[in-house]
Amino acid sequence: MKIENYDSFPSELFVLKQNSIIYPFMIIPIFLSKNTEIKAIKEAQQENKLIFITTDIKENQIGTIGTILREVALPDGKTKILFQGISRGSIQTITSSNKAIINLITPPEYNQIEVNALLDTLKDYTEEYSRLNPTFPKDLIKLIDENNDVNRIIDIITSNLKLNNEKSYQIFSTIDIQDRLMLLIKTITEEIESAKIKNELARKVSKNINDTNREYFLKQQLKMIQDELGISNNKNEEIEAYYKKLEELKTKMPKSAYKEIKKQIDRLSKMHPESGEYSTTENYVDWALEIPFGKFAKSDLKIDDLQKRLDNDHYGLKKPKERIIDYFAAKELVELRGKEYKGAIICFVGPPGVGKTSLANSIAKSLKRELVRIALGGIDDVSELRGHRRTYIGSMPGRIVQGLINAKSMNPVMVLDEIDKIARHRGDPTSVLLEVLDPEQNTSFRDLYLNFDIDLSQIIFIATANDISLVPAPLRDRLELIFVGSYTPNEKFEIAKKYLIPQEMKKHTLKKTEASISDGAIKKIIDEYTKEAGVRNLRKVIAKLMRKIAKELLNGENKVSITIKNLEKYLEKGYGGIDEVDKKDKIGVVNGLAWTAVGGDILKIEAIKIKGKGGLTLTGSLGDVMKESARIALSVVRVLIDEEKLKVPEIDSKEPYYKNYDVHIHFPAGATPKDGPSAGIAMVSVLSSIFSNRPIRHDIAMTGEVSLIGDVLPIGGLKEKLIAAYKAKVKEVLIPIKNYERDLDDIPDEVKEGLIITPVKRVEEVIKKTLV
Repeated sequence: MKIENYDSFPSELFVLKQNSIIYPFMIIPIFLSKNTEIKAIKEAQQENKLIFITTDIKENQIGTIGTILREVALPDGKTKILFQGISRGSIQTITSSNKAIINLITPPEYNQIEVNALLDTLKDYTEEYSRLNPTFPKDLIKLIDENNDVNRIIDIITSNLKLNNEKSYQIFSTIDIQDRLMLLIKTITEEIESAKIKNELARKVSKNINDTNREYFLKQQLKMIQDELGISNNKNEEIEAYYKKLEELKTKMPKSAYKEIKKQIDRLSKMHPESGEYSTTENYVDWALEIPFGKFAKSDLKIDDLQKRLDNDHYGLKKPKERIIDYFAAKELVELRGKEYKGAIICFVGPPGVGKTSLANSIAKSLKRELVRIALGGIDDVSELRGHRRTYIGSMPGRIVQGLINAKSMNPVMVLDEIDKIARHRGDPTSVLLEVLDPEQNTSFRDLYLNFDIDLSQIIFIATANDISLVPAPLRDRLELIFVGSYTPNEKFEIAKKYLIPQEMKKHTLKKTEASISDGAIKKIIDEYTKEAGVRNLRKVIAKLMRKIAKELLNGENKVSITIKNLEKYLEKGYGGIDEVDKKDKIGVVNGLAWTAVGGDILKIEAIKIKGKGGLTLTGSLGDVMKESARIALSVVRVLIDEEKLKVPEIDSKEPYYKNYDVHIHFPAGATPKDGPSAGIAMVSVLSSIFSNRPIRHDIAMTGEVSLIGDVLPIGGLKEKLIAAYKAKVKEVLIPIKNYERDLDDIPDEVKEGLIITPVKRVEEVIKKTLV
C-alpha cells in the first residue's frame, strides 16, 4: 500500500507511542487500553485518516505512517487494532497530547551504481550471516533478491537482526540511502563476528562432550564463556571453605595431618580449575577433611549389658560368650583404672552360619558404637587396605580409612570378615593387617593415599575366619582365637523356634494366627533338608515355607499349619542331612569322621584285597598327607600281622600273608578333595578287616592319627566330628586319649549323652573295639 496524495503532507495525524519500531512493510496487531487512545483511533477510522506510530513523541522523531485495517473490541475493555505501515515520517510540531503535524519522508535521489554495489555487498554479508545463524530466515535471501525497493530491503534485514532499540532506530532514522546501507553493513558485520565467536565456543564445547543433555551443554557453554573471560565463580569460595574446615579440625588432628592437608590446599589454590591435577588434588582434600578427627562414640562399657545382649541375640554358644565377656571384663577394668587396654584382637573361628558376624554386631550394639564390616575375601592387593598412591588414576584411601569415614567416628567396631580368604597374588595384604592389628603399632598407621599417620588404637577390631590354619602364623599370633563350633540338632531346633521362625514371620508380615510350623516338622527340616554346621540354610528353608504360606493365604486359606505329614507338599523331598550308618557289619567298610569348613561329616572308607605282590592303590581325590597316612596304616598292620597280634588265614606261601595281595583303599565321593592325617586309625581298622576276613562293627565310628609305631595321636575338629556321629545315629566313637582328656568339656551334653565316647591310645585297642 502506498500514500496516494503526497500534497496533503504535512498533515495533522493521531500519534501512538510503541516500545519497538514498526517498519513500513509490517502488518501487526496493537492492543490499546487507554480511553483517549481508543477514542482517537475510532475517530481516525471514521474519517479514514492515517495514524503515526513512533517510539517517542518529540519533535523531529521519526516513525511510521500507516493505516488501520481492522478494529476489534475485547471483553476486558481493551481494543485490538491491525496496523499496516506505509511510509516513514517525522514529527514537525506537536499539537496536542496525542496529535502532531507529520512530515512525509520521501526517498531522496541516490547514485544507482554506488547503491547497487553497496546492495550486493549487503546481500553477500546477509547470506554469510544466514549460514552462521540458524534462526535467521533462509527464505529472506530470496525475498531480497526479488525486491527492487532499497529502503524496503534495508528495513526487512534490520527487522530480522534482533537488534536493540537504539541500534535499530539509528538505521531506521537515517534518511540517505547510501548512509543507511553503510550503517547496516557495519552492523551486520558485527553480528557476523559475534555469531562466529558463539559458534567457536559451541565447537570447543562439543569436542569435550558427547551425547549430553541440554542442561549439561548449556553449563559447558557457560563454562567456556567464563574461561574466555577469565572468570571463576566457585573456586575461591571452595578454597576458603577448605581452609575454614581445616582450622576447625586443627586441634583435633595430628600435626603431620594438618601440615599435609594445608600443603595440598595451598597447591589447589594456585592451580587452574581445568588442569588435570586440580580434580586429583581436590579429591584428596575432600577425602582428608572427611576423616572424623576428634569424634568418638561415647559409651560406658558395662559387662552386664553385654551379657544380656549376647544372651538375647544368640542361643547357646556358652564358651564363646564366656570368652567374649572375659575379654571385655579385662578391658573395662583397665579403663576404669585410667589406663589404655592393649589386649589381643578377637577372632571368631568357625563354620559358616554359626553366628560369627552377628556376635560382632551384638558387641557393637551393646557398646553403642558404629559397626564397620570390611569383607577381606578375595582381596589380593595391599592398596585395598593401605590406600593407593596419588600418582594412580582413580586412587583413593584404603578400606580402613574409608571405614572410619563411613562410621563418622574414630572408635567404631570394625569387623575384618573372612580373614582366612585373603588372596596373595599381588603382594601380601596380610602384612598390612600385622600393623593394623598390633596394638603397639596401630597408633601411627600410615595410609599411602593420605600420606600422614592415623591413630587406629581406639578401634575395636574383630576378625572372623572359617579355617584358621589358612591365616599366616605371624598374623595368627596377634589374634585371640574364639572358636564358635557347630550347632547340635537340639540347638538348631531351639534357634529355629525362638529366633528364625519369628524373624521370618515378621519379615513376611505373617501373624501367629495365620501360620504355624509343628515341632516335628522343624526337626525333620533340620535332619533331612539341611546339611550344615550353622543355621544359614535352615533360615533359607524357613523363608521358603513362609513364601508358600503367603501364597496359600492369598488363595483364600485362613490359616496354614505345616506338619510332618504335609511338609513334602511345600518342600518336596528331603535333599540334605547326614546319612545314617549302615545297619549291617561288613568286611572292608569302616566309618571315619571328617572335619570340613561347613561342619563334620561321616567319612566312609572302603578297602579290598586282590591277588598280587603287596602293592597299594589309593583313590578318592586324596591329598599328600592322607596318602602318607594310608602308607603308615599299611605298615602298622603288616607289623601287627608279623607280630601275630592280628590273626590272618593260613595260605600255602613262603612269603608273608600280605605279600600275596595288593590292597585298594577307596574314599567315596571321589569329586570331593580330602586330606589330613585324622583317618589313620580308620584305615588301620579297614586294612585289619580285609586281611583277617573279620567284619567291622556298623555302629562304630572313629577319628585319630596313627604313628608308625602304632600310637594314636590327637586330632582337631573333635566337636564337629562328634556332632556328625550323633546325627548319623552312631553308637560308639573312638577318639585319641589326649583329645578325650583335653577337649571333652567343649562337647555339648546332648552329644555326650547320645554317644559312647571311648578313648584309645594304641592301635591294638582300636582293632579290639572295631572288629567283630
